[in-house]
Amino acid sequence: MSAESSKQAAIYSHRHLLGIERLTPEEIVTLLDLADEAVGVSRQVEKKKAVLRGRTQINLFFEASTRTQSSFEIAGKRLGADVMNMSVASSSVKKGETLIDTAATLNAMHPDLLVVRHHAAGAVALLARKTECSVVNAGDGAHEHPTQALLDALTIRRNLGRIEGLTVAICGDILHSRVARSNILLLSALNARVRVVAPPTLLPVGIENMVPEVFTSMKEGLKDADVVMMLRLQRERMSGSFIPSVREYFRYYGLDQEKLDYAKPGALVMHPGPMNRGVEIDPAIADGPQSVINEQVEMGVAVRMAVLEALAAHLPNR
Repeated sequence: MSAESSKQAAIYSHRHLLGIERLTPEEIVTLLDLADEAVGVSRQVEKKKAVLRGRTQINLFFEASTRTQSSFEIAGKRLGADVMNMSVASSSVKKGETLIDTAATLNAMHPDLLVVRHHAAGAVALLARKTECSVVNAGDGAHEHPTQALLDALTIRRNLGRIEGLTVAICGDILHSRVARSNILLLSALNARVRVVAPPTLLPVGIENMVPEVFTSMKEGLKDADVVMMLRLQRERMSGSFIPSVREYFRYYGLDQEKLDYAKPGALVMHPGPMNRGVEIDPAIADGPQSVINEQVEMGVAVRMAVLEALAAHLPNR
């Protein structure tokens, strides 16, 4: 770790990354600056750093996520860690082992870093209390997904040069989205103007307490937006009928050229993935000149490298 990187990592004072909510704007910017450095490392022929050499990182995913898990694996390996992916589908957790039992098992393995995705909000925080290593939240229920918000912010900052003062419209399934919650917290902390746009059935109760601008019309919500962030329609989390049909949803809330024209000329188009093409977004827009969706994937590795590097500064050396 360079002297400058060490100085930046030291500004991040937490042992874990469980969410955006407890981070100061300075800590967020520190992680983004570290991620900017990591982009350069990832684009080199020699991509290895020794920050986590000799350390063990376990990726424990109770929910499937090829994109997030693979980016954490690549990030850990580029920093020199020994990385293990635990397959929950074939583990004793499926046979009735409790989360507390899992924590005890993990402690016995003496990992240094634990990356966790879980379907229940608060499960990652529980593991952080019961294990002796640093823990990263890779998504817990509908609560938070902090590294996704960080990579989204990094993508915006690298393309538009700033976050402060920008108008960001977050559109779609706000109700079930941990991505939306983390982005609202982070972008608001960095003084962006955040809006949400969704059908009434996909807006959580009390959303106006988090976001002052709430719209049910794409025309109104996208007006003069600098960034249009679409969300996946999370039908697997829906226990009832939240939309009349996929066709109707796309007609009113799917991002096509007509709706994108309401935003500022050249507005960035984002999506955390995986995309439901023709449901949340027209394929022509997803692959069009305003889309930075593939860049978000690249920034995902860089942000996860930054987070792991920041946590490494606080790992015990004995």
